[in-house]
Amino acid sequence: MKILVAVKRVIDYNVQVRVKEDGTGVVTDNVKMSTNPPDDNAVEEAVKIKESGKAKEIVAVTVGEEKAQETVRKALAVGADRGIHIKVDGIIEPLAVSKILQKIVEKEKPDLVFMGKQAIDDDCNQTGQMLGALLNWPQATFASKIEVKENSLEVTREIDEGLETIEVNTPAIVTCDLRLNEPRFASLPNIMKAKKKPMELLNAKDMGVDLKNRIEQLKVEEPPKRKAGIKVASVAELVSKLKNEAKVI
Repeated sequence: MKILVAVKRVIDYNVQVRVKEDGTGVVTDNVKMSTNPPDDNAVEEAVKIKESGKAKEIVAVTVGEEKAQETVRKALAVGADRGIHIKVDGIIEPLAVSKILQKIVEKEKPDLVFMGKQAIDDDCNQTGQMLGALLNWPQATFASKIEVKENSLEVTREIDEGLETIEVNTPAIVTCDLRLNEPRFASLPNIMKAKKKPMELLNAKDMGVDLKNRIEQLKVEEPPKRKAGIKVASVAELVSKLKNEAKVI
């Protein structure tokens, strides 16, 4: 079994995101970047499946600028066997990413495609679903538990009402939830070894994919600051304020 894992480089989740003064986007210069957290879960699950003897190869792939190679190298340090970097400059929307990944899947012919359920920068939660539609593959989104069977997967999904367990035939697309596992840290020796692992470099412009963005971003601004809270002396006063001022009861 071959597993393809898509990873994305985003602003680190511990960083306080700042909006540019002209409102054209967020500040990324000299800002710490890292792998999108749910993508770390996707890589970890792929490595666990390989360690169990149910997969022979893991290929990590990313779509992004030159520095996005760091994200692939991290996946290689954790346990992926080789990497693919598709270079593209500027913002690229989920549909274009899905079309690029479709080309990679058709070339690599993996049995499974893993990725995070959504990215913490655009929060779109679209790429996995779009890729499933383009490939006409079954998809299991928001996976919090995965059991590999002979020619299928049993996947427990996180849904609004609780948990849902489904079975999908392979090949399939799986988008991974943060509850799926606890990603491991890459050791220094493995980080050094990852530098010697093969990485294929491609250019998105040479793949015959329409990279045109469909959404025009007009302005980015910070959310309004929350008003300071108040203290109440009694339950009766709290109920009164909720009823007469907040009007929520």
